[in-house]
Amino acid sequence: MLLRLSTVRAKLTMLVALSALASLAALLVLSWIMHRQLVDEVDDRVPEAVRGFDLELADDLRDLSATVRDLDSQAAVEEALRNRSADAARAAAQVFHEEYPEIDIAMFDASGQLLVQLGLAAPLHALSDLPDLAALHGTDELRLVTPHGCEHPTSQAPAGLVVARRVGEAGVVMGCIPLDADFATNASSKLGVEVMIVDPQGEHVASTPRFPKRSVADVTMTPLLADEGAQEWALARVEPAALVGRTGRFGVILALDVTDIRAIVRQNMVVAGAFLFAAAAFSIVMGARLASLMSRALARVNTALRKLEQQEYVHVDAIKTGDELEDLALGFNTMVDGLKERDKLRTTFGKYMTQTVMDHLLAGKVALGGESITVTILFSDIRSFTTISEKMDAQQLVGLLNEYFTEMVTIVMEEDGVVDKYIGDAIMAVFGAPVNKPDDAVRAVRAAVRMRAALAKLNVRLAARGIPELKTGIGIHTGEVVAGNIGSEARMEYTVIGDAVNLASRLESATKEMGVNVLMSDETYELVKDAAVARPLREITVKGRVKPVLAYEVTATKDPIEEAPSGPRSAPASRRG
Repeated sequence: MLLRLSTVRAKLTMLVALSALASLAALLVLSWIMHRQLVDEVDDRVPEAVRGFDLELADDLRDLSATVRDLDSQAAVEEALRNRSADAARAAAQVFHEEYPEIDIAMFDASGQLLVQLGLAAPLHALSDLPDLAALHGTDELRLVTPHGCEHPTSQAPAGLVVARRVGEAGVVMGCIPLDADFATNASSKLGVEVMIVDPQGEHVASTPRFPKRSVADVTMTPLLADEGAQEWALARVEPAALVGRTGRFGVILALDVTDIRAIVRQNMVVAGAFLFAAAAFSIVMGARLASLMSRALARVNTALRKLEQQEYVHVDAIKTGDELEDLALGFNTMVDGLKERDKLRTTFGKYMTQTVMDHLLAGKVALGGESITVTILFSDIRSFTTISEKMDAQQLVGLLNEYFTEMVTIVMEEDGVVDKYIGDAIMAVFGAPVNKPDDAVRAVRAAVRMRAALAKLNVRLAARGIPELKTGIGIHTGEVVAGNIGSEARMEYTVIGDAVNLASRLESATKEMGVNVLMSDETYELVKDAAVARPLREITVKGRVKPVLAYEVTATKDPIEEAPSGPRSAPASRRG
């Protein structure tokens, strides 16, 4: 690809700028690391706050349960409930309420009617006013969170942690701790975090005054950082096992003020950013100067590349810089010399061999002394061609052969075969050399079937011109051959030799004897029996081979064959050895 010098300077400058941007990217990485440190600290402090909240809640629940149990155990309480004496019940409950003023107390007689309440602004008229306590009929004690605490459902009272206990058959004693702002503030003062209590639907129940309420929408069990005003908060939701109500579990959102930590992070970011910006600016200035020098040096190479594109092999005047720019010019000159030699070889080789063989030879992939490989060989010969040639002059004969070879060789090459040589009117093709494939035999048989179909169409055209039809025989065999450069120092060619070649030629000759068009050996049949339609004929003997060969007639392939592309093609040059 040619260098576009109009943009090379900009590209080189951009390369340096990208390095500078990489430094700025490091700032983002640093920011992410600092952010992670902030998150990690939050991750450490939030579980600690959660444990503290659980302990505080456990203490409150223990006090509440102990108060209800103590009331239940008082004989005076049971007697007051049985006698439905509100004064006696109040006197017994007053002692506990004075000791635990944060606990609201209510007592109900056996019929569920309220006898006494302490600390309630909107007391229940009857136990049935609180449907959450319906499960108390099947147990002696019930612990849960109710939407309105121990107060009437029509009130605006906050949710509350309730413990209700049956006093034999005399009635029910109930204690309640409101989950209100005082409860949240008390927990906040002990834990050092802001607290919000939410119901199972995520609605606000109570919170501390400083709690960042606008940031709770996306809070989950994983700590979340959120800005609210000039402050940054780390928020996380927990769901204590004790806060379970009839409609689900209540949650607690803890908010940790990390504004000071954020300020430190931002200060460090400003210092690091200023340093990296200065380094980036210096890099861009120096890079622009270097880009200008390189663009001038590359101008000469660019000129030579443009001439090379026009097949003009010219050298670049070496730039005496003592660095890679000088090496580039010298390397370019070496490349030009190599291309000149390669084109010379390619032009010479192209007159004697196919493109596949030539590419392998130029790539150095063919052993000079030959190598043993397994290939499939196809021989095709025109029957009684001497009789046909006697009726034509030389020009007509050559034209007929070229037309025939064009049709046949096109098919061989489309099936990735290599035309090894022409022997008069015969074609020797090899499938598997110099590059072998797993389906060499299948492609050889497919080529033979296609060649027969193409010959039939050719004969139709020849008949229209008054030329007798051509008849051919094809022999196919798969075996081991020696492939490589054969010949002398003065003249050599890439070809294959061996017993397998002789057997393929013998099979082609046997087609006339057996009255068939295509014969293949049993070695080839074993490789293509799932892809070709064939039938065994008889065994034939080959000179030099002790074991006879079972010949199979090939009539078709099992897969449909696409028609060869139409249009004239030039037959490859003859490669007689």
